[in-house]
Amino acid sequence: MPAPIATANPVAHAALLGLGVYRPRRVVPNSEIVDRIDSTDKWIRTRSGITARGWAEPDETIVSMSVAAARDALAAAGLIAEQIDAVVLATSSQMVLGPSAGAVVATELGMHDTAAYDISAGCAGFCYALGNAASLVRAGQARHVLVIGVERLSDLLDTSDRTCAFIFADGAGAVVVGPSDVEGIGPVAWGSDGSQTAAIKQDKDFTQYFAEVAEKGAEAERPYIRMNGQAVFRWAVTFLEKACRTALDKAGVTADDLDAFVPHQANSRITDALIRTLGLPDTVAVARDIAETGNTSAASIPMAMEQLLRSGQAHPGDTALLLGFGAGLAYAGQVVQLPPIG
Repeated sequence: MPAPIATANPVAHAALLGLGVYRPRRVVPNSEIVDRIDSTDKWIRTRSGITARGWAEPDETIVSMSVAAARDALAAAGLIAEQIDAVVLATSSQMVLGPSAGAVVATELGMHDTAAYDISAGCAGFCYALGNAASLVRAGQARHVLVIGVERLSDLLDTSDRTCAFIFADGAGAVVVGPSDVEGIGPVAWGSDGSQTAAIKQDKDFTQYFAEVAEKGAEAERPYIRMNGQAVFRWAVTFLEKACRTALDKAGVTADDLDAFVPHQANSRITDALIRTLGLPDTVAVARDIAETGNTSAASIPMAMEQLLRSGQAHPGDTALLLGFGAGLAYAGQVVQLPPIG
């Protein structure tokens, strides 16, 4: 007979143990960008809810912002880097294909021989990474997992593009996931629709770009992120109610049980539409971090959680529904108990 293979020791429950964020030093108000996109402050606020956004300075990199957010998350969890068994980092704006940002961040934090990998799932990336981390903890593959959502989307912007130059921004958020006596992270509800790829995408791949450089030299236009805002809005307001209700059902709770709702900070009108369709009670605190932070894609949800907790509108231990959605098009969401902040 073949030798028996041992199995990892699973645990019953996982939870968010600590949260930290990093916000870029440079705050860019609407007034700074309206001339380049032939717009107005009123139009931007009406269409998106955004009054300002954070754009990173050259020294505020994917790695440095992740490290800063992670250190605060570790402090909030009362843990040190050596107690982390895996790093799962979500981003769509790392400007190199390798090595993974997660591996570099782990080393910068002083971790040694720690599992680390990146996830690319657009604005749903943090919730995808959180689902991965919770599964690693429950399966006994890791005791503590550091989850990071980070973006430098300003690197990908055509600052004259009226459709999205005012929307996207930079920042990082991190949480520590670990074992718990009670469940703190509900089952993930997730999915994707590749038929909607054109709604948010890089407008050309690098093979095409390199060919253009060979033909046109410095006249070749580099790739940029592009978005069809109307297509995203239609998909969001017609499909995401189902995603939210699936996450609630899987967690065994109802909208009336929620203390907070933390949707991806894509557009204030999408948030308003989801509140109406879900019938959320007025007692539910709703994250509105987009107003001062903009759309930070994979960093959006942890940054919005932190703002809600920092403002006192929500508290550690509160029951919250998270929902990430965007490029892919992809979505992911889960019900969680909010963590302490660093």
